[in-house]
Amino acid sequence: MQGRVTWVNGLTFLGEAGSGNAVVMEGGQKNNGVRPMEMILLGVGGCASYDVVSILEKARQDVIGCHVELKGHRPDAVPAPFEKIEMEFVVRGRNIKEAQVARAVELSAEKYCSASIMLGSAGVEIVHSYRIEEI
Repeated sequence: MQGRVTWVNGLTFLGEAGSGNAVVMEGGQKNNGVRPMEMILLGVGGCASYDVVSILEKARQDVIGCHVELKGHRPDAVPAPFEKIEMEFVVRGRNIKEAQVARAVELSAEKYCSASIMLGSAGVEIVHSYRIEEI
């Protein structure tokens, strides 16, 4: 995996991934892009969501939608690493089995999501929960 981050101006940077995709990052003064710590939070959510949806699809669950609500808790100090991340998965679909959702979230947390496993190994408390919305 490779990437490049290039300074644009002020505190705005362009992140370019080896995949060819790009994202604008900013330090918060002008709100021109996502803040770097927000990128980490979103990355964890994206990694875990990918796992959850993939596992549910393999379990033949009729998933219509899925998102994860994220809350990152950081101290009011410098540096301010995440101390705790709360992840609530909201799975929408028809006849979704709760046991399948619970298993998908557990497998992501304990076996598949490299991002959350990495942060957990570094001492970040990661709390997973889920909610099912039947349609």
